[in-house]
Amino acid sequence: MADGDDDFYSRDRPENPYLEEDRPRGGGPDDPGGRGNWPVWAIILAVILLFVIITVLLG
Repeated sequence: MADGDDDFYSRDRPENPYLEEDRPRGGGPDDPGGRGNWPVWAIILAVILLFVIITVLLG
């Protein structure tokens, strides 16, 4: 290797090549991953309704 080969890729790079992100990651109030989930009360209500239906049918 020649003497300047190790500096070949770094000669035209800025001093701080790591830029801050222009788009923040993670959720906020409009987190699309949070939509579409069933609320806890709806799940509990569904379990209770299933229990009542099964109890009435088998009882």
